[in-house]
Formats: sequence, structure tokens, C-alpha cells
Amino acid sequence: MDRRKRKRLLLYILNLCLTALLFTVLTLLIDSGTLDRMQSNLLSLVCINVILAVSLNLVTGVLGQLVLGHAGFMLVGAYAAALFTKNSGLPLGVSFPIGLVLAGVVAALFSVVIGIPALRLKGDYLAIITLGFGEIIRVVANNLDVVGGAMGLSGIKAMATRDNPAGLFVYAFAIVALVVFIMFTFGRSRHGRAVIAIREDEIAAEASGINTTYYKLLAFVIAAFIAGVAGGLYAHHVGVVDPSKFDFNKSVEILIMVVLGGMGSITGSIISATVLTLLPELLRGWLGDFADYRMLVYSIILIIVMLFRPTGLLGRYEVTVAGAASRVKGWLSRGRSSRKEV
Repeated sequence: MDRRKRKRLLLYILNLCLTALLFTVLTLLIDSGTLDRMQSNLLSLVCINVILAVSLNLVTGVLGQLVLGHAGFMLVGAYAAALFTKNSGLPLGVSFPIGLVLAGVVAALFSVVIGIPALRLKGDYLAIITLGFGEIIRVVANNLDVVGGAMGLSGIKAMATRDNPAGLFVYAFAIVALVVFIMFTFGRSRHGRAVIAIREDEIAAEASGINTTYYKLLAFVIAAFIAGVAGGLYAHHVGVVDPSKFDFNKSVEILIMVVLGGMGSITGSIISATVLTLLPELLRGWLGDFADYRMLVYSIILIIVMLFRPTGLLGRYEVTVAGAASRVKGWLSRGRSSRKEV
């Protein structure tokens, strides 16, 4: 094994150890009661929003296509997972992971149906079509008695129980880690470079022999699959699938997380999704019920960021262990050289 491969393997092992350490600490805090039920539920919601932001970043940031119907795929996944766990007759520990996979597959099938015609368009037209898809799904769900209509689908089994408070968080955190790993790996693969080439110049990418329609649809389907899984997690987080919660504002909220963090930066999406999820709870005592002002505050923050940092907080920069280690090494070497000069 050469030096470069050995270094890469060590970085993978280090990242895995840090992720396992964070997971262990948070799980112990939840199981021991140090974090109460509200705080543990908030951690699960952070994980769900991170999954949504990272998945949308694949299409909007890496591919460069504006999508405004991401909440529609989330809604489809939520219904698919909830209906399966309710009607399968299997124990929840068995039906829940199967339901999450089913939620992703159903959302991916819907993305193929909408993506084949929509991804031939660009810019505003694509945004309008995906927006229409999200609204159509919500309206259909509102009038479909099989899924509860406007009353929503209730009676969904909860993963987090009094005996197992970290039940949902375990799945949510594991999926976050898997999704982030897949996104980083995809971005550095041959397929990821093809998607980035389409973002930079679609005409040049097509002239170079890249099948632009295939790669655009591939990124769209992967993002929809992940959003469907996030919808399945959300359904078992709140216990009720209410179509009104998956409207245009929800899609915009996910888009804001991507734009604030930096379009194309996975690390930026993780940071912005975490902050914007925790912000309502941190400001609840100061502004009363922050839910009434959330979108107003988000809009103000977005305007400020666009004025002073148009590329988002991190732009396309990624915060990695290797990057942090090299910076620390550089600071230490500069410190030694300055002391030698003195």
C-alpha cells in the first residue's frame, strides 16, 4: 500500500472513530436521562433536517439545478413508511428499517416520473415544475381518504419510547453518518465529477461526452431517495403525517438551509441545518412562540448572508479532519520558524 492510500485509510478510520465517539456520548446522555425527552427529540429533528439539507444540496448545490418541491418527496416517504409499519403486522424493530427503505424507493420512483420530463428544462422552468409537483402531492394527500385526508395519518408507532428513549435517534444518527459519507464519496467519484462538470458548463460537459440527462436524473433520484427516508424518520418522530406540514414553506425552509450553509458544501448544510433547527428552541423564551416568526427571521438572516456572503457561510469549502490537521500543522511550523528567527 502506497503512502497516499495509507493516509486516506487513516483518515477514514479517524473519521469513523470520531463519529462513533459522538454517537456514543449522545446516546449515553439520552439513555441516562441527562437529556430529557424534548431535548432528545430535538436531536432527532436535527438529524432529519441535516439529511434533508444534504440531499437537496446534491441537486441544488452540486448539480446546480433549483428544486422547490423537496417537501413533496419527504411527504411521499412519510406516507410510505407509516403505512407499512402500521399495516405490515411485523414488530416495529423489523418493519421500521424496511419501511425506511420502502419510503426511499417510493420517493425515488416519483422522482423518476417527474424528473424525466422536468430535467430537460433549466433554471426557473425546472423550479416551477418541481414546485407544482410538491403542491400536487400535498393536494392529492389532502383529498385521499386512504391516508387520512386533511386530518392526516395518525396512530403511527413511535420509535422513541420511555424504555428506549434513544430509539429513533440511533436510526437518525446512523442515516446521517451514512448519507454524509455517501455524499462525500460521490462528490469525489467519476460520477460526482461529471455532475460538477454539468453545473459548471452543461454545454461543454455534453460536448465532452457526458450524458447530461442521465447524470441529472441520477442526482435527482438519489436526492429524492434520501428525502423519502427522511420523511419516514419524520413520520415516526411526530406520530402524525399532516399534509399541511409539507407545503411550499417546508421546501423553502430546506432550501434556506442549503443556501445559508453554502451551495455545494456538505459541511455547510450540516452546520446551517443544525443551527436553524436549534434556533427556534434557543429563542423560544425570548420571542415567545418563535414558530410564528421563524420564516420572518430566516428571511432576514438569508438577506443578510446574501448581502455580505453571497456564496453562503462556507461557499463550496468543506471542513474536514485532514484540512484541520494540515492547518494546525501549518500554524505550528510557522510558530517554530518565527521562534528560530527571534
